[in-house]
Amino acid sequence: MLNIRWVDCRSEQSTNLFAQLREKLSFRGDITTPESQERTVKIFGEALTPFQVVERICRDVRNRGIQAAIEYTKKIDGVELTPSTVRVSSDVIKAAHEKAEKPFLECIRRIRTNIEEFQRAILHHDVRIERPGGYLAERYLPLKRVGVCVPGGAAAYPSTVLMTVVPALVAGVQQIAIIAPPTRFGAFNPDILATCAELGVSEVYSLGGAQGVAALAYGTEATPKVDKIVGPGNLFVALAKKYVYGDVDIDSIAGPSEVAIIVDETANPKYTALDLIAQSEHSPGVSVLIGWNVEVLRRVITALEECLGTLDRGLLAKRCLEDFGAVVVVKDEDQACQVADDLAVEHLQIATHDPEKLAQKIHHAGAVFLGHYTPVALGDYAAGPSHVLPTGGTARFASALSANDFVRATSILYFDQSGLENLAEDVALLATREGLTAHRESVTVRRP
Repeated sequence: MLNIRWVDCRSEQSTNLFAQLREKLSFRGDITTPESQERTVKIFGEALTPFQVVERICRDVRNRGIQAAIEYTKKIDGVELTPSTVRVSSDVIKAAHEKAEKPFLECIRRIRTNIEEFQRAILHHDVRIERPGGYLAERYLPLKRVGVCVPGGAAAYPSTVLMTVVPALVAGVQQIAIIAPPTRFGAFNPDILATCAELGVSEVYSLGGAQGVAALAYGTEATPKVDKIVGPGNLFVALAKKYVYGDVDIDSIAGPSEVAIIVDETANPKYTALDLIAQSEHSPGVSVLIGWNVEVLRRVITALEECLGTLDRGLLAKRCLEDFGAVVVVKDEDQACQVADDLAVEHLQIATHDPEKLAQKIHHAGAVFLGHYTPVALGDYAAGPSHVLPTGGTARFASALSANDFVRATSILYFDQSGLENLAEDVALLATREGLTAHRESVTVRRP
């Protein structure tokens, strides 16, 4: 039997459950388990928090370069590398592509086309505004060099390669370096390497965790420095991205995956159950079911219990649902939208008779999936928007990764003397009020 918690928001005394869930899944880096502490002591010789681990690794890689990254890879991943073997050889990448099954490559190509079409449509374009005696312009240019984190601990994710690399390519990035842990699901995975080859990426490094992030952020003898690091990862990758921010740009500090699903009597219980499990099988992950018809919610829970026993990762998902899942009972659809908006989840599904109506009431969500035939999996794998999305409530201010994250804007200003004259009085007044007289005089001296 599934022991998932129920939260009744119909009364004034609703619980602070969601803050509690987020605290458990926090990427602050000061929460440890006995198992993780034991492993930390074994590797570092003392008890450290995850943040302290990351700080030590990043500082060491910055100071000692690739040798430090190699040493941590041996300690953490149990794999011995050298400066010459950190990078996956072009022959290995080419061989993976040649051996890839035709249906797999055709699938990659179709998905690439979908992503490219969407990302091109939303890409920033140059702007020019004419002004008396001059003009203003905004020019967008691609970043020169980008690093991509691809997970590889529990499973291989060629979808992550697609959802990060293709937007960068659409933006015009010429140099893309991928890091993945030295595992059968990471840098040694033929599907990952074949996807890289299909997208024209030849720079792949067998480095994961904080040491991989640091190697790209600071640059080493074997890993040239990048301008920005994107892509998901575990707690140590998230904390490392946070640590190196400022030396490089990052996309976000991503936590575990999450979904909230709003349902009414038109929702199919089995569809909804599988959508909840799909997030929970990431383990950890947050899955929240929201509705105002208690009988509908009960039918979904019954379907959950039936489906969990039929799936490969069903036991893992069951534990995750019990630890991080919730069923939220609300008064009506307005309160459902309010709860979902307050959660600001990574994925919001609206499985109701009029999902577009409810979507208009939502301001905060990483991505919104409308109707009974738009599961999160479509967005995760094939639709077009990137599946790298804000988590942990950061959808209140953050957006999905897109081609626009790989360009930088430069403002361009041009005025002739008459254009300067049009603005001179205002500049002089404000500069005088602020006490910046050289600013004022730099304009005044050019007046006729």
